[in-house]
Amino acid sequence: MATIGVLIDDMFEDVEYTSPVEAFKKAGYKIINIGLKEGKPVKGKKKGTLVKIDNAVKNVSVNDFDALLIPGGCSPDHLRSYKEPVDFVKDYFNTGKPLFAICHAPQILITAQLIEGRRITGWRSIIQDIKNAGAEFVNQPVVEDDNIISSRGPQDIPLFIKACLKRLESI
Repeated sequence: MATIGVLIDDMFEDVEYTSPVEAFKKAGYKIINIGLKEGKPVKGKKKGTLVKIDNAVKNVSVNDFDALLIPGGCSPDHLRSYKEPVDFVKDYFNTGKPLFAICHAPQILITAQLIEGRRITGWRSIIQDIKNAGAEFVNQPVVEDDNIISSRGPQDIPLFIKACLKRLESI
């Protein structure tokens, strides 16, 4: 079964991690949490969900994963201030494998300069950032553009999970 990497840091949106990860595990997928420091627990912003980082992003290869999930919240904004996560996302994206981005996740895609000319959605506070990065913002629950599946936020999680699971079936 496929392995899904989850790029995550402190202040992630709890439900944008817990709901997709639960659905992926239930479907038989292996989850590897990737962050800045291996073994470090990171904490969700609303419910304080603790997630242990399995591997530091600097120690993993894009070839280790069949899909990548980036939960929203403040986590993507924090991660994009470090070279290793940005480089990892750029290298992963270039494999053409599925990249699942919800809520504020497009922030790290913007920093990696990956969304110009793309159709994408995200949280309402980053709409202008998406447009300024040269992408077309689409106000829909789920937007699929090549290997990126994006979603606006917690209200869209059921449709986001459904689209991600459907894409995973094809790998």
